Amino acid sequence: MSAQFNNPASAKPQGRKTEDMQRSSLLVRPKHRSLSNGPGRLRLARSSFVPLRLRMSLFFLVVSLFPCAAAVSQEVEDTIRIKTRVVFLDALVKDKKTGQPISDLTTDNFQVYDDGRPRTISYFTREGQARKPLALVLILDLREDGAGRFLKRPEILKAMEDELAKLPPEDEVAILAMNINGKDEKRIWLTEFTNDRARLGAALARAPQLIEVPPETARQQTEEKTNSDSEKTTLRDSTTGSTSEEKPDNPARKNEVVETETIKGRNGAVVTRTVKSDGSIDLKRVNKKGDVTIELDDVYDMAAAVRDATREAQQLRPNSQTSIVWISDGIAPIFYEDRDATEQILMRNNVIFNSLTVELRTLFKFLLPIGKPIAGWMGVSLYGSAKLLAQQSGGEAVKVGRVKDYATGLSKIIGNLTARYSLGFALAENENDDGKMHSLEVRVKAQDDKGKARKILVSSRQGYYMSTAAPKETATVKAQ
Repeated sequence: MSAQFNNPASAKPQGRKTEDMQRSSLLVRPKHRSLSNGPGRLRLARSSFVPLRLRMSLFFLVVSLFPCAAAVSQEVEDTIRIKTRVVFLDALVKDKKTGQPISDLTTDNFQVYDDGRPRTISYFTREGQARKPLALVLILDLREDGAGRFLKRPEILKAMEDELAKLPPEDEVAILAMNINGKDEKRIWLTEFTNDRARLGAALARAPQLIEVPPETARQQTEEKTNSDSEKTTLRDSTTGSTSEEKPDNPARKNEVVETETIKGRNGAVVTRTVKSDGSIDLKRVNKKGDVTIELDDVYDMAAAVRDATREAQQLRPNSQTSIVWISDGIAPIFYEDRDATEQILMRNNVIFNSLTVELRTLFKFLLPIGKPIAGWMGVSLYGSAKLLAQQSGGEAVKVGRVKDYATGLSKIIGNLTARYSLGFALAENENDDGKMHSLEVRVKAQDDKGKARKILVSSRQGYYMSTAAPKETATVKAQ
């Protein structure tokens, strides 16, 4: 959740005083019929022939109504305007020894530090209480020499399908495939957000057809798929938005630039991302001195996939908790500046990033120690970015090997997403957006059955950005 300043459905204000203030706000403008401008208003006769007794009765009636009007006026004057801006974050608390989530903590067990100074926790919920539904995005890296060699195995896909089927109806899943058929720049939505088990199973079953395979095998798979399918499958490109049923783009527009993004790193280097109409992305990095330029065309783009997933969730499921599960072998060449910008996107939108990392090929294990220093000189991270993004956003990084590990790993990630505490603290009116990331730290103190301090692991996002949007005003009545 960038710093999100809209109160989610899961957050509950603490304290009786706040509830009393909210209830009393309904009494800000009581409307007595004597003050109405409509047909029911009180009309005093102007005739001088009105009997004295009637005139006196009317006089006392009007006098008796004046205190009501005065009381209304007083209540309106006591009405104040409160600007509410709240930073929300989720925290996963696990027992250090068992690794199991701890679900019986209260507000008193938590402390939240913002840039090193304590904040008062004003919103708190825990597992079993109201929470946001999940908008879970699986990103499948289908490189044949990476995770693709596992994601084409039916037993692994079935294990993942069975685990996703255990989600409650309010939680939904979307699946994004990247590096399809050996093309690094291609990303396609296999399914948009759904909780339909059949749709999720069908989407996962398409993965093997999108992995680079020998022509004979590809032809055979296509024929088998055509004979077995009773309806046509529609896939949507994540960048252009076009579907498999639509005609390809005009070749003349293939290299047309549709978007350019400039990212300036903390070390002075500048990265330029150029998005073309066919969905491909070119990257160029210029160092601080300007004497070294590195260009990557049609790049394997982890950053683009994260952007696509975040954008899709924010547009289609804005009231859900967006969570990404990146399934790859961990190799993701990315400029450090681009990785920092990706981290900022996760922080601003409060997206929890997770990774399922498969075994590296033996050749890559030998080459990685040699390649990492060279890539580092070029300003590129080769391996480990997924784990870093998981740590920064409060997610999980799980390694998988055997078939059953995929179901176990996915179960661990999903279970830890739903077993979180939701915390929030209010910002003061004079705290304005400075464009910087503010560090967050959640500390938890709890005792075991013997009264000793429990050894605890806490996972939560490590920072937030203040919202640039103006906070909403809430009318309430000053407590007496």
